[in-house]
Amino acid sequence: MIFREVYGAYYQTVARILTSAVSGQLTDGEMRRMAAENAFSESVLTILPALKEERWPLLTKDLHTPIRRIPTMPLTTIQKRWLKAISLDPRVMLFDVDFPDLENVEPLFTSEDYLIFDRYLDGDDYRDENYIRHFHTILQAVHEAMPLRIEILDRKGNLMFMKVKPDHLEYSEKDDKFRLISTGCRYAGTINLSRIISCKTCPKGNVKPERTPVRKACCLTLELIDERNALERVLLHFAHFEKRAERIDDDRYRILLYYDLADETEMLIRVLSFGPFLKVMEPESFVELIRCRLKKQIAYGKL
Repeated sequence: MIFREVYGAYYQTVARILTSAVSGQLTDGEMRRMAAENAFSESVLTILPALKEERWPLLTKDLHTPIRRIPTMPLTTIQKRWLKAISLDPRVMLFDVDFPDLENVEPLFTSEDYLIFDRYLDGDDYRDENYIRHFHTILQAVHEAMPLRIEILDRKGNLMFMKVKPDHLEYSEKDDKFRLISTGCRYAGTINLSRIISCKTCPKGNVKPERTPVRKACCLTLELIDERNALERVLLHFAHFEKRAERIDDDRYRILLYYDLADETEMLIRVLSFGPFLKVMEPESFVELIRCRLKKQIAYGKL
C-alpha cells in the first residue's frame, strides 16, 4: 500500500489530541470534539477510553502527556512520488488542489507509462483558463444551489442564452468530458462544459425550481469466465457502477451491472473490450446492440 493505515483517521485524530496535550490545553470536552470531527461516529467509544484509561500509554489521567514534541507524520518518498504523479493530471487543475514541496520529486508514473484505449480523442481542454473559470463557477453554484446564466454554442455553432438550476457535475471517462446536469428551462438537461462561452451565477429567484429529470436506470446480466484475471479486471473497470456478483461455478460468475440509459453506448464499448471472457445474458436489446456492433466491425474489416 502506498498510504499506510498510520495516515488514517484514527491516527490523525490521536495526533491532534496529543498536539493539544503537549501545549497543556487538552480538556475532556476538547477530546470528544476532536474525535467526533476527525474520526468516525463510534470513535468516541474506542479512542477516548483507550487514552483515558491509559491502555494506550500516551496520556495521563489528568490529560497530560509524556510526549514532549508535537507528533508529525512526514510523507515517505514513494508517497511523494505518487502525489507528484497525481498532480500532473491536467484535471487536478480544476479543483485548486495544492501539492507543496514536490518540485524536485520524480513522479511514480506519467501519462506515457500507460495506454488508454476506447476513448474519444476530442476530450475537454482542462488547461484552458476559460474552461477552468467556468468549472469553478459551476462547482460553486452546485454547492450553494445558485442559478446560472449560461451562454453556449449549440450543435450548429449558434449562440444560446439560458438560465438554469445546476444539479450536479458528472465526468464521462469514455468521452473525457465534464457535463453539467441542470433544470430550469426547456434547453436545460445535459450541458457539455466545453460548449460554454460564458457562465455566471444569478439571484435565486430568477429560475423556477424544477425536479431533476428522472434518468432511466438499466441493468445488465453478465456471465464472466475468470481467465487471465478477468474477474479482478472487470470489477476494477466497473468500480464506479453499482453491481452485484455471485459465483456460479469454479471459474464462472454472474454479474448484475446497473447503469444509466444515457451511457448505453459507452457501456457497450466497455463490455466488448473484455472479448470472450464476458457474455451478456440479458436484456435481449443489449445483446442485439452487440450483434449490430460486431457486424459493423466485420464490415469495416476490424475483425
